[in-house]
Amino acid sequence: MRTQRIAVLDAPSNLGLRPPGPGAEPGVRGLAAALRSHQLLARLGAADAGEVRPPAYSPDPEPTTGFRNGPAIAGFSAELADRVGELVDTRFFPLILGGDCSVVLGPMLALRRRGRYGLAFLDGHDDYSYAKDYDTYLGRFVAAGLDLALLTGHGPSALCDIDRLRPYVAEADVVHLGLQREPEDLEYFDAAAFDDSPIARHPAGEIRDRGADAVVKSARDHLDARALDGFWIHLDVDVLHRDAMPAVDSPNPNGISMLELGALLAGLLVSPAAVGLNVGIYDPELDPTGAYGAALVDLLVRAIGTARGEV
Repeated sequence: MRTQRIAVLDAPSNLGLRPPGPGAEPGVRGLAAALRSHQLLARLGAADAGEVRPPAYSPDPEPTTGFRNGPAIAGFSAELADRVGELVDTRFFPLILGGDCSVVLGPMLALRRRGRYGLAFLDGHDDYSYAKDYDTYLGRFVAAGLDLALLTGHGPSALCDIDRLRPYVAEADVVHLGLQREPEDLEYFDAAAFDDSPIARHPAGEIRDRGADAVVKSARDHLDARALDGFWIHLDVDVLHRDAMPAVDSPNPNGISMLELGALLAGLLVSPAAVGLNVGIYDPELDPTGAYGAALVDLLVRAIGTARGEV
């Protein structure tokens, strides 16, 4: 992305999350506005690509797809894919401000329409493992917690096979960075499915032990070896330690540091094969002073500046 101009596109969807309480909506819908308020566009010299507005949120189970807001997510993803495709075709580097993690379905669908693309997936969870008690959750699955499963074709056709393009990314073309499991993840979720998949992975402990620079080189080597047309970057900020980013729905007790995340992002963004980035899960309603949103903007500006050779 070194020479491409960034275009910031808002995708303020909270459709992929469960309601935080009776009559309440997830606050991630305010992410884009919050990050813009910290002068993100001006600091990046970015173009303003506007907004793709999501449908109304529903807290109710949805039995047809098995996912809350499933049909709404499918329609929104197709609309977002159209807009991202326009930006990619005109040689912009899209920076998508979510939203929850299901927002990544749109850009990966856009890229799948154009060829074979990989995915660098930065997340504190695997977002791939279904609950072991599948039938109990059917209708109440949330796409933000299973977006990597959906991207790789594991789920209902309404979400996984838009335009008959299942999967949007092959598992072997994915590298996952930052996974940190808790005991309940192994107890309640089919974690073995992720562990047995061909998805390349570099968990949080490895990032701490080897260093972010060494890990991101391994990640890029993996993607470079796949003969791809390019790769997308997905950032769920719950990959960060909860002390650095508590304003998320699942604060991470063993996440990586801001410095480590910055090095991972810069190391991915410096690649000419990087074609876009989406940011999700920061909830400004959990950040009353705005301090963590400001820190996130600082992180993005530094990482992009480093990748461009400006820092």
